[in-house]
Amino acid sequence: MSSQPQEHRRFPRIHLQVPMFVRGTDSNGDEFLELAKTLDLSAGGALLASTRSLRTNDLILLTIPAPPPLSAGLMASSTAPISARVRRSQASADAHFVGVEFLRPLD
Repeated sequence: MSSQPQEHRRFPRIHLQVPMFVRGTDSNGDEFLELAKTLDLSAGGALLASTRSLRTNDLILLTIPAPPPLSAGLMASSTAPISARVRRSQASADAHFVGVEFLRPLD
């Protein structure tokens, strides 16, 4: 028998680093907008590396930045914001690791 804990997630996750703008209120009550990155991602949530300490159960908005325009006539637009709830936050020497659950799973 394996001694590894059984995974109980509804959606499989993949290890993927994606830059995301995070908008919310930090643990000091200050509103912020910062560029963070995902460490892993699923249809139901993500693990973010952030410079901010966030409180459990707080709501944040995530937006994936648009890539640069492909040509002068084509302007890329950013994605619609993704609403998420902070489920856990852990500080390390270099960053805050923030686990979030999307309010609606990604399609």
